[in-house]
Amino acid sequence: MPANPFNAYTDLGIGIGLRVPHYNHILSEKPTVDWFEIISENFMVDGGRPLKVLDQILEQYKVVQHGVSTYFGSAEPLNREHLKKLKRLVKRTNTPWLSDHLCWGSVDGRYTHDLLPMPYTFAAAKVTARKIREARDFLEVPIAVENVSSYAEFHVSEMTEWEFLNEVVERADCGILLDVNNIYVSSRNHNFNPFEYLDSVPAERVAQFHIAGHSKYEKYILDTHDHPVIDPVWKLYEYAITRVGKTATLLEWDAHIPSFDEVHKEALKANRFVEDLENNTVTA
Repeated sequence: MPANPFNAYTDLGIGIGLRVPHYNHILSEKPTVDWFEIISENFMVDGGRPLKVLDQILEQYKVVQHGVSTYFGSAEPLNREHLKKLKRLVKRTNTPWLSDHLCWGSVDGRYTHDLLPMPYTFAAAKVTARKIREARDFLEVPIAVENVSSYAEFHVSEMTEWEFLNEVVERADCGILLDVNNIYVSSRNHNFNPFEYLDSVPAERVAQFHIAGHSKYEKYILDTHDHPVIDPVWKLYEYAITRVGKTATLLEWDAHIPSFDEVHKEALKANRFVEDLENNTVTA
């Protein structure tokens, strides 16, 4: 099955997040990794160790940028200074696409540093899509938006989360970073069928997958990225790739980070499902 054609995205294989505890291992051992995902904001600086390490990584590896604070869903205009710094980094990394979250998190120039869920309304979709198009035109790179995990819902919502996602990406003509773990987390917190979500996503717009672990509490599930991927999430991933096809997949592990080899081994489990897909043996 060919790579996803939307916006000329290509299949990069299986990647992992570039994290500080692994810097020395990666630079000294030069492990075989398909690609690394970086948190853009960690490298939007004028110099110092972050950029020195990044440049060394770029000498050998493909890097894809993932943001956490563009806040397409906030009501205020995009932060132009943020976009200028982001564009400098885009030119440095030559990232094939740029991803950020379908959420809000800023008010009147004050940033929450959190990924807050949105009201699923047509008005919010219209504003969000306009800002995604504006950012894409300024940054001159394709954009994919990620579905977030959520722990609260708005009474004013006019549609489901997946209907809102579809409304935004169709209006913005952008891609999707489909976080399978976030779908699972939200489905448990809000009692919906995650497979219905996956069936509703426009497969041709999915540029990338995220998989991750989470933490289960008595009354809710929290997207903590500090555990291995559980079997139900792998099952969702298996189902997702039967719809989308072979697509770049990234394992997130951002807290209680184990050794590089352990994280990489967990990420490479995704290859089994990709191989089954190519051999037409997927059972989902």
